[in-house]
Amino acid sequence: MYAFRWNEWNVEHIGRHGLAPAEAEYVVDRARAPYPQRLGAGRFLVVGRTAGGAYVQVVYVFDPPGVVFVIHARPLREREKRRWRRRRRR
Repeated sequence: MYAFRWNEWNVEHIGRHGLAPAEAEYVVDRARAPYPQRLGAGRFLVVGRTAGGAYVQVVYVFDPPGVVFVIHARPLREREKRRWRRRRRR
C-alpha cells in the first residue's frame, strides 16, 4: 500500500473523468502483473478495476520518492476493456 499525495489540481483533473481519489488509490494499490508499467520520464501506468467494478487506467509519478502523485486517471474505453480482459485470461 502506497502513500498518496493529492492536491486541488489532481483531484479536479481525475474528477473531470468521473473518478474519485479513492478509486485511483484502489487500482494502484492492487496492481497485478504486468502492471505497473514504466512509461518513461518517471511515469508509471496501472490498469485495473475499482472496488465498484469500473475499468480504469491511472498514470502516476513518485513525488516525493515513495509517495504516489496521480497525474492522470480515466475509465477505459470499450476496446481497451476487451484488450485488458483478454490479457487477464492468459
